Amino acid sequence: MEKIDKSTRLQYSKKVEEDFPESIKFGGLEFRKKISMRYGENPGYPAAFYAESGSAGPNMATLTILQEGTKGLSYINVGDMDLGQRLVRKLVEIRPHQASCVLIKHEMPAGVAVAETIEEAFDKAWGCDPLSNFGSVDVFSGCVTEPLARLLVESQRNIEVVYAPDYAPEALDVLAARKTLRVVKMGSSVDKEAIDNGLEFKRVAGGLLVQKRFDSRIRSGRDVDIVSERQPTADELEAAVFNWIVACFTRSNAVVIGQKDKVHGIGSGQRSRIDAAECAIRFSRRGYGPESCIMASDAFMPFPDVVEIAARNGITAIIYPLGSIRDQEVIDRANALGLAMIVTRRPGQTDCERSFLHR
Repeated sequence: MEKIDKSTRLQYSKKVEEDFPESIKFGGLEFRKKISMRYGENPGYPAAFYAESGSAGPNMATLTILQEGTKGLSYINVGDMDLGQRLVRKLVEIRPHQASCVLIKHEMPAGVAVAETIEEAFDKAWGCDPLSNFGSVDVFSGCVTEPLARLLVESQRNIEVVYAPDYAPEALDVLAARKTLRVVKMGSSVDKEAIDNGLEFKRVAGGLLVQKRFDSRIRSGRDVDIVSERQPTADELEAAVFNWIVACFTRSNAVVIGQKDKVHGIGSGQRSRIDAAECAIRFSRRGYGPESCIMASDAFMPFPDVVEIAARNGITAIIYPLGSIRDQEVIDRANALGLAMIVTRRPGQTDCERSFLHR
């Protein structure tokens, strides 16, 4: 067998030249080229990032690259940074007095946590699923400190990008020691308004899909309703809101399990909600485990099967939208198993929020 040498990996470092226009106009909007990428989602295909004219605040248009690394910022990196920043901003909205950390892989959350300090938030987030967090894009709500930077450059983590609103000078010195690392600064603090036209675009062959960007209306326990016999505890209710927010940024079908300060397991992008639940539970066993967690499901449950899986694995409460013809059957089964069932609507309302994401 012929021995494979380093030259076979050159396709992943070789930049593809692009000749895209300096600006693109669409629907009254102008997008100006900000970054030429090494390549697109796959080697050999040119790519670039265009910033929307007039955008402001904490979004991709206003980022500044502090350390380009040996590879440069990639097409996938920008998608990861965008999702992570959106999730961090939402966590700051519901937990303004805590530090937030979000670890992203392939435009999906892999680890999420909040804590009193940024270092503790990172430590908790990494512990969610250390295997999946390898090679992640790490997004923070606050200043990266020197102690945090020392954790980020540990070679066994292989972190791709650090993205934060600020960096201590000593932290930048530490991060510079890892030559492959990309260090990017946000345009402003994450508690500021992110301004763009609020529309999402998805290219399809021969056309373009356009929709208004989703923004969950659930921010606290006042925004949900209880449909089970057992009332959730205050901690379960807080955990339900936290994990629902994470589910809003997780590819559908999505099931997220965790407690009020951190995610324990994420099942994302599955065709079956049963598979999503089982993945979340299985992945949680790489870290904190499923016991005493709540479960967030991004859509309704057509059968009681996921409730039964949750109960068997020590999960105590579920947050989800109603909408199935078997809603009552699902609730009855939860009552028999002693689970609290929290639904994504305010008391007195009829319509529940669903949080599908396909990106």
